[in-house]
Amino acid sequence: MTLTGFLAYSGALAIAAAIPGPGVTALVARALGSGFRSSLAMSLGLVVGDLTYLTAVVLGLAVVAQTFGMVFLLVKWLGVAYLAWLAWNFWNSGITPETIEAKKGKGGLFSSFIAGLTVTLGNPKTMIFYLAITPTVVDLRTVTLADYGILVAITIVVLLIVLVPYLALASQARWFLKTPRALKALNRTAAGFMVGAAAAIAVRQ
Repeated sequence: MTLTGFLAYSGALAIAAAIPGPGVTALVARALGSGFRSSLAMSLGLVVGDLTYLTAVVLGLAVVAQTFGMVFLLVKWLGVAYLAWLAWNFWNSGITPETIEAKKGKGGLFSSFIAGLTVTLGNPKTMIFYLAITPTVVDLRTVTLADYGILVAITIVVLLIVLVPYLALASQARWFLKTPRALKALNRTAAGFMVGAAAAIAVRQ
């Protein structure tokens, strides 16, 4: 892989991770309910879930990418449709005080880690990123073991850079993120990013 490819992957991952979805919703709720340490453990679970998908893509989908181009085309448009639906959902409701209260928990660090892993493995937004977006910025046919190691390192660093500010803000400013005005601004911003992401995927060849 080239430096351009790594930079493209880093940028795409950062944008995808920054868009609030099920993972960020659960992380913010955990930070609001249980504080920084518990939510940090949850964020590590989210990272491991992403690495699981990355590994599956690199190991298993390189052959599929060469043989079944229509599969990726279908996944691409399903991803566009899902992001558009997610944008509509966030614009109209998104993260609410009720959602946050429902997701509060006092579980230990291990249970927080498992919760993060479970959320990521069952998160359609994460699936779409690795199945539909990653093949457009990474040439899966040329990824070497060294390239995979670099992609793993990039994934860990980028996700932590994006997620830690979310949980730090939520744990330190719980009162602010519980206000309807702040949540509305967060939801509307997320909806805008999702529309942009959907459009970018749709026009990409």
